[in-house]
Amino acid sequence: MAIGRSEVAIIGGGVVGLSVAFGLLQAGRRVTVLDGADGDFRASQGNFGLVWLQGKGADFAPYAEWTGDAVAAWPRFAEMVEQISGINLALAQSGGFEFFTNVPELEDFKAALERQQTHLGNRFSYEIVSGDDLRRSFPGIGPGVAGASFCARDGHVNPLRLLRALRGAVSALGGRLITDARVNEIKAAKGGGFDLSLQGGKSHSAERVVLCAGLGITSLAAQLGFVTRVRPQRGELLITEKLADRLPFLSSTIRQVDEGGVQIGGTKAEAGLDDSETLGVMAELARHAVTVFPALADVRVVRAWGALRVLSPDGFPVYARSPRHPGAFLVTCHSGVTLAPLHATTLANWIDDTSNAPDLEAFDENRFTLSDAA
Repeated sequence: MAIGRSEVAIIGGGVVGLSVAFGLLQAGRRVTVLDGADGDFRASQGNFGLVWLQGKGADFAPYAEWTGDAVAAWPRFAEMVEQISGINLALAQSGGFEFFTNVPELEDFKAALERQQTHLGNRFSYEIVSGDDLRRSFPGIGPGVAGASFCARDGHVNPLRLLRALRGAVSALGGRLITDARVNEIKAAKGGGFDLSLQGGKSHSAERVVLCAGLGITSLAAQLGFVTRVRPQRGELLITEKLADRLPFLSSTIRQVDEGGVQIGGTKAEAGLDDSETLGVMAELARHAVTVFPALADVRVVRAWGALRVLSPDGFPVYARSPRHPGAFLVTCHSGVTLAPLHATTLANWIDDTSNAPDLEAFDENRFTLSDAA
């Protein structure tokens, strides 16, 4: 059964796919977003919601610059999405900390920040704060904290509200969002464009196709001649009860959401496609939170879950055009929230190949081919 034809079919209805759809719709394209089943692995429903710059691209200048541009673009992007969707994203960019209990680890991270600053110049600044100075500024910080780094440009957003707002904005702009539409096969159509075969015997056709399906792209990418193979990395999260008082800080591992609960995370595990939570990791998350801010010891944990990040072979984004099928694109990254403003603007220009399209050669998948050859 045919379910229509579109100018651009975006496979994947998470933050990345919806951001790309938002940008292409703003450019006047006719866009259909094909979203998978509810049971699919969905990074967009389990992420931490950070809009984060410090530490990004310390050893890869293009990524440092790309992330810096995205963080700077967030206020305007949030304003646009909020105006169209009517949903408040709870964006706050008042600065964030990376806390350390180990001095050598803090020194290593400081060196990484120095390298990042060589790439960004005066577009990036940071502070290294000793544990004693932290405790003078925030008396609740625990004695086990050796120090922290601080970047005034870091912040966070409500990630589930962002996902809902992007869905609403895409629909409001005339985009078509089809749920439970898992794509099994993509073939080049006679006369141009692509024929998509969906689960359940359905089909769709499009002039162009953009793969944004996270962990679901591998088989489809191979069908279109892409070499990128993504892998999962599990992160686990704790959510506490809502607190009347606000935490005096934001960090990459401890953040208080706008509704009042505290989110605790930051773990990394190579566990394949297992997104379950584990008791040992949850206990370690709780220990970390109490070490940083001992008052959290008396707070109840009300939810916990595991979620899978989407990583390319080197961990950096991939923006690629198919070498065999003009009109097919692959987009994957694990920082979909932070990079959303550029996916909704600059990347749309790249897909449309406009006169102001950015040079994204550094993010092409050719780097993996070259690495294998070497």
